[in-house]
Amino acid sequence: MKLATSLKRFGTIAETSRHASDLESAGIDLLWIPESYGFEAFSQIGFLAASTKEMMLGTGIVNVYSRSPGLMAMSAVSCDYLSQGRFLLGLGASGPQVIEGFHGIPYDQPLQRVRDYIECCRKVWQGQPLTHSGSAVTVPLPADQGLGLGKPLRIFETPVRNSIPIWWASIKSRSVAATAELADGWLPAMFVPEMCEKVWGAALREGTAKRPAELAPLEISAGGVLAIGEEFVGESQKAVLDELRPHMALYVGGMGALGKNFYNDICREYGYEQEAIAIQDLFLAGKRNEAAASVPAEWLELSNVVGPRGRVAERVAAYREAGVTVLAVDPVGPDPVNQIGALREILESG
Repeated sequence: MKLATSLKRFGTIAETSRHASDLESAGIDLLWIPESYGFEAFSQIGFLAASTKEMMLGTGIVNVYSRSPGLMAMSAVSCDYLSQGRFLLGLGASGPQVIEGFHGIPYDQPLQRVRDYIECCRKVWQGQPLTHSGSAVTVPLPADQGLGLGKPLRIFETPVRNSIPIWWASIKSRSVAATAELADGWLPAMFVPEMCEKVWGAALREGTAKRPAELAPLEISAGGVLAIGEEFVGESQKAVLDELRPHMALYVGGMGALGKNFYNDICREYGYEQEAIAIQDLFLAGKRNEAAASVPAEWLELSNVVGPRGRVAERVAAYREAGVTVLAVDPVGPDPVNQIGALREILESG
């Protein structure tokens, strides 16, 4: 099992760069660079490629609405060149609030759009002319649109790799099945290893049955907050997990309207249906503290890696049993690098 974390930014870019280098030295195999509607991800990866040596660098994630398929493929080629083959392209559809609210683009056909982007990117990387006729993406633009001058073009740079790994952030069953069929890796959200089979098992099997023989087995990156120490028991463990309640409530309660919140759907599918209803009702009513208090304690404990070494080893085993190949953690506390080092020891001893 490999070890991943997401980039944390500090006061200066030099401090952020040093932190990334320290994480690599502590044993991080993969650094995910998030993107929502703050800093964009690709330029950060280009910079961090110069201050790291072996660690993989991935977008975690970029959406398939704000960039054309050609630009997405070109950006990936650039990052793979700058990192000399250490880049992973993490893709996703994001959600309608971000896509329509920030980018001003209709949130239509999210599943098909990701499928189209995957096919387009792979064509570009293999040196083929970029032509695609899908229900969500058509390249070149048809002759009866625009000036009618579009023609198939191929990238004129030579990619470092003609098969850059693509990881798909998906949570709904149809998208998860498509991920298992087409992607190199899967980025689930709010993952509870003990409930993976219940919620996504059928979809994963459906997609795997259609998976092309040339693709390696699907990788999975999942995890949560990390806090290792004999002090993280009882109320101390609860205190760490309670810090996550507002974030969970925001997603389950506020990331989407009624009936359009994918994270609320996950909460229900995990078996917390009444809690999902309460969190959303309270959050949308402006009662955010009450919504946070309604997040199930069991969900917090099972979706994070917090506790003494023995408890952490148990959680690592649970993730491994669920098929997770890259344990993604967010270390908390004053010494995150030391936390990563301790987790690396547990991984290697298991």
